[in-house]
Amino acid sequence: MPTNAQAPTLDGSGSIPLYVVKPAGTPRGAVIVIQEIFGINPGIKQKADDWAAQGYLAVAPDVFWRQEPGLEFNPDVPEEFQKAVGYMMKHDFDLGIQDVEAVIHWIRREQGVAKVGLVGFCMGGKIAYMAAARTDLDASVGYYGVGIDQMLNESHAIAKPLLLHVPTADGFVPAAAQKAMHDGLDGNAHVTLYDYEGLDHGFADTFGARRDEAGAKLADKRTEEFFAANLG
Repeated sequence: MPTNAQAPTLDGSGSIPLYVVKPAGTPRGAVIVIQEIFGINPGIKQKADDWAAQGYLAVAPDVFWRQEPGLEFNPDVPEEFQKAVGYMMKHDFDLGIQDVEAVIHWIRREQGVAKVGLVGFCMGGKIAYMAAARTDLDASVGYYGVGIDQMLNESHAIAKPLLLHVPTADGFVPAAAQKAMHDGLDGNAHVTLYDYEGLDHGFADTFGARRDEAGAKLADKRTEEFFAANLG
């Protein structure tokens, strides 16, 4: 999907492409939408559109822009899925969190919206966790985040609300990793984990073969209530 705005990087050396959707009237807050490995595809664009319809300034940054801007893949096409995995494997997550921080600054300074949340999916779910630990976001949500169990040493730095949606049959996050997440995070007052019994990775996809309608609606309802409570 074409982007329609840009945010300067923290060091001013480049510009991060953004898909921005403004609500009618004054935003009640802002929601950064972090893609899966498939780019700002129609599903992510629709999620941003939906947040704007609920009164939020919605901003979806092009996460892979440093490798190649404008990438877009269909998760239901095996060849495209594998290409997307390749881009994720080459992604610099530490530098990517700096880009998230730059987008937060752009929203607050250039768009005048003080309260900023973030919701991410798959790879974006991991980014949601990292951003909760490394930035001053007001609230973060991760759907089926991968690799969080390997970053639990950062959990002490989480100072604002974080919500994680965890499908128990996630083929990319095995049971041992899920247990480690619960063991490491259940005692953290800022973190809430919801398990979705029998659901797999991608269950909240906007559309496509991976979507589970009931599970997606439940998780999305919880996310909406979470942002309403923490973003105003």
